[in-house]
Amino acid sequence: MLNHHEFRIARVQKSLRWFEEDIPLLNMRVKELSAERQASARRFAEAVLLQGRAELEKLLQECPNDNPHDDDIPCEPAD
Repeated sequence: MLNHHEFRIARVQKSLRWFEEDIPLLNMRVKELSAERQASARRFAEAVLLQGRAELEKLLQECPNDNPHDDDIPCEPAD
């Protein structure tokens, strides 16, 4: 079961994937608009993606370290 922090990370990742996958559809939806409005829509979409990526990075940095010994070299398995 996901804790609150993991849930937030998963939700932001899902939103980012959705927006990234929607870019080709956005281009189709705005093709009938003026060049200025097309550019505005694309800038907005890029701003949303940048904000989402920044939020994901922040959440990942805040993520509690589940294994405090991650920097340790793992033991070789026994034969």
